[in-house]
Amino acid sequence: MKKIGNVLYVTTPEAYLSLDGENVVVKKESAISMRLPLHNLDGIVCFNYPGVSPALMGACAERHVGMAFLKPSGRFLARVTGRVQGNLLLRKRQYELATKDDACVAIATSCLLGKVANSRKVIDRAVRDHAMLVDVPALQAASASLKETLASIQQCTDLDTLRGLEGNAAKRYFEVIGELILHQREDFTFTERSRRPPQDPMNALLSFLYTLLTYEVTSALETVGVDPYVGFLHADRPGRPSLALDMMEELRPVFADRLALTLVNRKQIAGKGFVRKESGGVLMDDETRKAVVTAWQERKRDQIIHPYLKERIPFGLVPHVQATLLARYLRGDLDAYPPFFWN
Repeated sequence: MKKIGNVLYVTTPEAYLSLDGENVVVKKESAISMRLPLHNLDGIVCFNYPGVSPALMGACAERHVGMAFLKPSGRFLARVTGRVQGNLLLRKRQYELATKDDACVAIATSCLLGKVANSRKVIDRAVRDHAMLVDVPALQAASASLKETLASIQQCTDLDTLRGLEGNAAKRYFEVIGELILHQREDFTFTERSRRPPQDPMNALLSFLYTLLTYEVTSALETVGVDPYVGFLHADRPGRPSLALDMMEELRPVFADRLALTLVNRKQIAGKGFVRKESGGVLMDDETRKAVVTAWQERKRDQIIHPYLKERIPFGLVPHVQATLLARYLRGDLDAYPPFFWN
């Protein structure tokens, strides 16, 4: 089993990264603020402006340390990778299946079953744990609607219908997600999902966490040798990691949505940590971004029992395990791709 490694998140806008021997050096105003051994890292995610030295980018590429560049808002800019890894036969099999409708439907169905089941679990847990603080009838109605969607997904035989079911389920889920905000509701009001740009602090938080999850899933898929840009549910589009987005569907409610609600309800972040731009979009400030990244890293260390493997693993390894299971399915070692069902 792969061991969970460290990801260096550079959130200070004025930081510059360089290579010194086998160490990553983080400089701020020409002074060294951090030095880390490169071999201890699985990845580097930069939200900074000055950038990274070519020597460090080359070293990361040689050692298969993923490096991603994002805007301070969390919007993806670029990734630096080395030589393509993985089994050529595995990728050829992936490309072959991606052209067959029945194969796409099979994998897309698994991903969406995981997404809708996990979304329903988030709602049901809120009813169970906070019945005195939430609108129980509204949440129960949404859960019942998602349960019906699960049955429809299992019977679906074409991609367009699956995408329609997913869209309806997401709309129903986000209609009630605001009920799960138990504290700071005046600062984190949520009525609908908005993005590019997000129109309120809660949407800004969700978008940022989805970006972090995209990086994790993309890296996991590359590690096991499949192409993260050739998917089965999301249509191919230049520059879009469609397969990573496919696998993210089942992980969004558990990895991102639950963490966002926890950060708000435990008052680990506050409304004053978000700034509204002239364009109307909302961004988080540096301190809030650091708090979110810290909570993300801590969450990855939590131990869970994987529902398929029946083994105890760090939560942060779930994307890698799911990528491995998908690769095994593509090779023909499994009869179906087993999605991650949160317990």
